[in-house]
Amino acid sequence: MKEKLYTIELHDALTSGDECPFCWLERKLEQEALEFVLGSSYMESDTRDQTDRAGFCRHHTKAMFDYGNNLGNAWIFKTRLAWLRQGLKKEMDGFAPGQKGMFGSLKKKDGQESSLRGWIRREESHCYICGRVDETYQRVLDTFVYQVKGEKEFLDLVRASQGFCIHHFGDLVEVCDRKLGKKEKDQVFPLLFEQMERELSRVQEDIDWLIEKYDYRNRDKDWKNSQDAVQRVMQKITGGHPADPVFQNQK
Repeated sequence: MKEKLYTIELHDALTSGDECPFCWLERKLEQEALEFVLGSSYMESDTRDQTDRAGFCRHHTKAMFDYGNNLGNAWIFKTRLAWLRQGLKKEMDGFAPGQKGMFGSLKKKDGQESSLRGWIRREESHCYICGRVDETYQRVLDTFVYQVKGEKEFLDLVRASQGFCIHHFGDLVEVCDRKLGKKEKDQVFPLLFEQMERELSRVQEDIDWLIEKYDYRNRDKDWKNSQDAVQRVMQKITGGHPADPVFQNQK
């Protein structure tokens, strides 16, 4: 059942027409996670226990505020704050100010960096929404490998897509290199590499023409596919959807 569910997710992404199917999928998963966290689930103790421990990164904290549901955010961050206060108090109670060494660095008496800063950075390194999205994303990458191995027509679906952003392309190459056999690699890598060259050339032409359109001599010429070239090139380079409006609660 799980394989079928992730196959549907992958096929939907590949046929979305997006500049990167994995960007499309991540946006979908992120929006679903926001709706879950700030839906009725924030009143469930097991969900809040997980969000208390995992917390939220800066990006998703802002996304939660933008989404709305002031009461839901209040409950979630009330208990997350209590969790952080408890841990921070323990770290501060055990903190020993460092001594300035000959190179001017602040160290504890045993020569190690203060654990207080390390604790804070560890708390900043995990995020409930990032973790929820990444878990499904990793399964979809595995499904890509599974489809390459088991469905001959799957590569036709990949070939017909718009390619991938460079960020997600790196993930895809890594998982295929690690989990495919030589026969499958000989099929998939030439396809993926040729596709990336072709699709990056396409968006290069679009953004080149966008710039040319600002020359007065081209004022009356057709825009072709260049009017949204900036955001599409941004996506190809870094991933994501830079032109997206803020995702908000519509209920």
